Amino acid sequence: MQSSQNRLPLDRVDALNSAVANERDLGAFLYWAPVKKRALFSDLVKKGLKGSGDYGVFAFGTYNGQTANQPELNANRHVVSRFTWPFQVNNQIFEASVQGYSGLFTLASSQLSTGVGRVGDATYLDQRIAGTLVWYPQPLGFVAEWNLGRGPEYNPLSDSIEVQGLHGGYVQAMYRWEKNGQTYIPFGRYQFYDGGKKHERDARSYTVSELELGIEWAPNKFWELVVMHTWSNRRYEDHLKPSNQQSGRLIRIQAQVNF
Repeated sequence: MQSSQNRLPLDRVDALNSAVANERDLGAFLYWAPVKKRALFSDLVKKGLKGSGDYGVFAFGTYNGQTANQPELNANRHVVSRFTWPFQVNNQIFEASVQGYSGLFTLASSQLSTGVGRVGDATYLDQRIAGTLVWYPQPLGFVAEWNLGRGPEYNPLSDSIEVQGLHGGYVQAMYRWEKNGQTYIPFGRYQFYDGGKKHERDARSYTVSELELGIEWAPNKFWELVVMHTWSNRRYEDHLKPSNQQSGRLIRIQAQVNF
């Protein structure tokens, strides 16, 4: 769970965003944290250290599981929990987390190609567990996240959607430099993902290998500019495209106003 204001690269990584697209859904959640940890979460954001935000030290909840703005298609609810522990050693701040969820996901009829194989009601087991390590940039910082689990994924060999294993994550390095009231953060991120994307047509099958290099410039706390160069190699296959491997590179620029 992370606002784009607190994320350096422009996109969420495939390995984790494939769990809950854009990290939004309808549900009920409990977040708890001691007073001192809550103050530390707030301080991380105020200092512009790209923290995840205050979602508590311990979190537990239940949610629909079909993602935001989608109708619920089964009587099952996803259950999710997370434990994180931010701590300070001298002038450095670290954070370690473990999180996971379990539920059933139903592919809508609009997501299914004509003729693709599936179980009777297109409802599949959907489970994951993930770990996070953060070394906040003062001035050098690192982030690593990895998840594994199982869920619906298109199988081009059988031309059907099946429950299959998935795994992937990313590593990121960054350096925070301040001068004359302005902040510069060059960064690099490598991500990998091998698994399905349940939100896409036929629970599209992916293998992603991607390197991103960029820099964020914030002349003040109200405005940010990010420039990124991406090298990407992606296999993404479904019933309509059972053999599809693409690679390339691109440059993107984003200006963001914060309020």
